[in-house]
Amino acid sequence: MEPFAFIRATNPAQAIKAGAAASTAQQGAEVRFVAGGTTLIDLMKLDVETPSRVVDINHLPLAKVERTSDGGLKIGALVRNSDLANHTDVQRDYAVLSQALLAGASGQLRNMATTSGNLLQRTRCVYFRDTATPCNKREPGSGCSAIDGYNRTMAVLGTSEHCIASNPSDMNVALTALEATTVILGTKGERKVPIGEFYLLPGDTPQRETVMQPGDLITHILLPPPHHGARSHYLKLRDRASYEFALASAAVVLASDGGTIRYARVALGGVGTKPWRSPGAEQALAGKPANRTTFASAAEAALRDAKPQSQNGFKIELAKRCLISALTTVATA
Repeated sequence: MEPFAFIRATNPAQAIKAGAAASTAQQGAEVRFVAGGTTLIDLMKLDVETPSRVVDINHLPLAKVERTSDGGLKIGALVRNSDLANHTDVQRDYAVLSQALLAGASGQLRNMATTSGNLLQRTRCVYFRDTATPCNKREPGSGCSAIDGYNRTMAVLGTSEHCIASNPSDMNVALTALEATTVILGTKGERKVPIGEFYLLPGDTPQRETVMQPGDLITHILLPPPHHGARSHYLKLRDRASYEFALASAAVVLASDGGTIRYARVALGGVGTKPWRSPGAEQALAGKPANRTTFASAAEAALRDAKPQSQNGFKIELAKRCLISALTTVATA
């Protein structure tokens, strides 16, 4: 691990000033915020992240879950994953989020990991984490080792010739299905970014994963009021039952009247370069009977544009079955 300066911020303005004081280097930002540190510290030990300054934000007043005036939910950036998963309002009104959080990591990690840290969680691609191998996400222009190498766990949606790394988060798949909004405080003030616009496709610039700029600090997440009569569910398929990343996952929110679907939101995990919202699947569900035929059509629509690599073609069928099962579960609940 490279030497670094450690600063403890006592208010958001101080954190933002420290974060904006340096530009972005090839191997990670010069300044990094640390909360739970469950990803950042690992990457620093591996020399993937080499910040010269680490700003501790744990003392900022951003650790509350509160109801908003419109009946939605405001989730502070520093709310720990365990607290959020077990919050009464989340379990009652946003079950898919609670389920996704509890499907991730381990109990010990969930006790440390934060909402904002999870939003910014970086890929688990083995080449990204190995500085001895080329990786465009870590070192732009060096190449993507996964394309011709080990790619069983890589993405099949949203890939480019420069990067096929999958997004590892469970929480963010649920937030995508719930149409969350990320609230960011930066040098130019506050801005609200819908989660569908927060993540960037790799394209020609895989090193840029989100819309975050130097000095930007996520302060909280906003969830809209729960849709009337909707049920939600998160299903995660993986190589082992615990402490493992998804090969495919599905977050679904569904409401129906008399067996006809009137509202549907679908997001997939494990298969996309970012948490993958599927408007095609949602269109295939809207106004249709809530049955297996409809669900199968939605699954086909969701994976229609998938581009498998040499080892991960199985993910396409796995993701379809995952989505069909999640939709069946929520429709029969």
